[in-house]
Amino acid sequence: MRSLLAEDPDELGGHRLLARLGAGGMGVVYLARTPCGTLVALKAVRSEYAADRDFRERFRREARLARGFTGRWLVPVTDADAEAREPWLATAFVPGPSLAETVDGHGPLPPRAVAALGARLAEALSEVHAAGLVHRDVKPGNVLLALDGPRLIDFGIAQTHGATALTEPGALIGTPGYLAPEQIRAGGGAVPASDLFALGCVLAYAATGRRPFGTGDPAAVLYRTVHEAPDATGLDGLPPPLRTAIARCLAKDPAERPAATSLAHTLSAAVPGAADPRTGTATGPGNHRAPGRGADGAGDGPDDWLPSAVLRLVTERSTRALDPPARQTTPTRPSAPAEDRGPSRRRVLAIGGSAAAMLATSAAAMVLLAKGRGRGKGGAQGGAGRNLPTHGIGLQGALTGGRQEAGQAQERGARLAVADHNARENIRFRLALTTYDDRGEAAPAVDGARRLLADRSLRGVIGPTTVAAARAAVPLYGTASMPVLPLSVDYNATGLSAAKVRTLCVTTAPTSYRTLPVLAYLTWVHKVERTAVIEDRAAGAPSADIVRSLRETPPSDGTATVHPVASGANDFRPAVAAALAARPQAVVYAGTSPSRAAACARALATAGFTGPRVTFEPVMRPAFPKTAGAAAEGWVIEAPYSDPQSSAAKAARAFTAAYRDRYHVPPARWAAEAYDAVGLIARSLDSLGGVDITSGQVAERLFKLTYDGVAKPVRFTQDLTHSLSPDNTAFLYEVRGGEFRCLGRYDQVR
Repeated sequence: MRSLLAEDPDELGGHRLLARLGAGGMGVVYLARTPCGTLVALKAVRSEYAADRDFRERFRREARLARGFTGRWLVPVTDADAEAREPWLATAFVPGPSLAETVDGHGPLPPRAVAALGARLAEALSEVHAAGLVHRDVKPGNVLLALDGPRLIDFGIAQTHGATALTEPGALIGTPGYLAPEQIRAGGGAVPASDLFALGCVLAYAATGRRPFGTGDPAAVLYRTVHEAPDATGLDGLPPPLRTAIARCLAKDPAERPAATSLAHTLSAAVPGAADPRTGTATGPGNHRAPGRGADGAGDGPDDWLPSAVLRLVTERSTRALDPPARQTTPTRPSAPAEDRGPSRRRVLAIGGSAAAMLATSAAAMVLLAKGRGRGKGGAQGGAGRNLPTHGIGLQGALTGGRQEAGQAQERGARLAVADHNARENIRFRLALTTYDDRGEAAPAVDGARRLLADRSLRGVIGPTTVAAARAAVPLYGTASMPVLPLSVDYNATGLSAAKVRTLCVTTAPTSYRTLPVLAYLTWVHKVERTAVIEDRAAGAPSADIVRSLRETPPSDGTATVHPVASGANDFRPAVAAALAARPQAVVYAGTSPSRAAACARALATAGFTGPRVTFEPVMRPAFPKTAGAAAEGWVIEAPYSDPQSSAAKAARAFTAAYRDRYHVPPARWAAEAYDAVGLIARSLDSLGGVDITSGQVAERLFKLTYDGVAKPVRFTQDLTHSLSPDNTAFLYEVRGGEFRCLGRYDQVR
């Protein structure tokens, strides 16, 4: 919500204007008050468009169609004048964000909320279809979220089934990514089932935060919609009835999709606790839920259907509507008209009438305010009501496949960071996260990089998750001057060079620095002067690097003896016996295999050695304590990732609480590092002024920053390599009771 400008009128059609809700090339949307005191969203169209006879006819039709709807989940038109010099249309004002703003800023909705969303939107579409109309632009930006349920808006392109569109011949009407295949093949021709396909796309996006046919070049999105299966990443975690309903909506054949009325009934019972769209009461098992937060993270009471952070945002906007900002008194310079790009015959038109700025007050919002529900930590979305630029951050990783645990943790950490940034007061820009699942494989990684780079708002990329994916994708980002921050990838193993890929920003210590925590532990925590190194030659180069480092710089400036185990040998007892003959005070296993490390641990335990035993992160897998048994107890392991829930730092405690509140589990490995990566990019954007920024500028600025993150401090050397300063960037864990317990950042362990 922004102040009225000096040149804005005081009133339109008897409505007193209070503030600006939004503005675009076609007109302005105002917050206004009717003569009887009701708040409305009033859309005024610029006179140059009103001079177009076809446009005025379309506007007249929009007002007529929207006036005829009475459904609870459709925004009613309260008044309109299609004959005025500047036509205007007033609708009920709903003080809620769009679904797009909510998911991009706060992450996917819980299953119960998705089911309620789908049931109510399906009911709205059933009324539209019963009137012989097709909406044709069901998308997240046209869905507003209110306290009592969603509202479907923007009937500017709704038309009678079979009618001729008032647009240029051959144009597609709607939004790529939400158009049904038959609309694309027929050049915009739509049937009621087309709206169901779009609704399936909307629900998949609401549940996962991912667009089922991807993003990027519109032509590529349209091609995937017609010829490829939808991206089902994340849908497998939904309750089967909800997952099946979404899959049916996404069927390529319109005849295989459900009718809107049928879908409304199906979704109302898809998830226990979802509200019946006809009554607003919960259905299915557990429909007598007592007040309090549901297990899926929805709101605080039986009538709440949205996560608490979104409910708080609605409350804040309701408050802001009651106290609009004062009008500006200094006239602004008129903006230059947008450049005419000469649309082609097959141009995709995203024709919007009433955009997501049609937001509105309800009695339920006043009840919420009367209850005194506060904004809460991280609840208010500070920049949401302001006309701020949006900068995109991409996350490319193994969201499925063998490394999905790391990829999914990074996605969660990044989403939390984006939501936290957007919730702050006085921000100069908003962030939006786009993800791509490359499964950790090279070929999909190349496709993912190309798709992400097609987004002109992209300012940085986090990932990939694996060495193979990084080798394939990182050079593409470098060529495009796009900063790329791989987190869980060993920089040394990729063979990539920061001197050649100038935008490669490595925030994780490579293996060449992994001995630093071990040296610190065996010098300051357990001061030892004689160290034995069991070199597992099955590990190859990583083991040789560790041996070379410990030989050159042994703990406490003492001595280090090396005792190799051949790659084909499985018996560690001879090497252990030779090592213990040197009377070491500590033993280091230099290898990467959890099972072979377990064999080493058993041999040491059998020989009676109880001094410090240390190894490295690749061993930190469940197989190590499971295979070694009691022999694994007390082993200390270096790792490049933090465990914020075990930290006493204020930032780590806040991150852990927010992560638990949102995902209902403790932070997973690499989540905090992804949170910090988003913070580092945001810090770079902010230091550049927040607007008119290129990705190359972001890449250049990243390396000049000092950033104290949740996980660790991030600093870079000021030379040609732009290397991460390795001091204080790794952590120590200890095996206790068969679990890996974090001791802390290595420089803080006592």
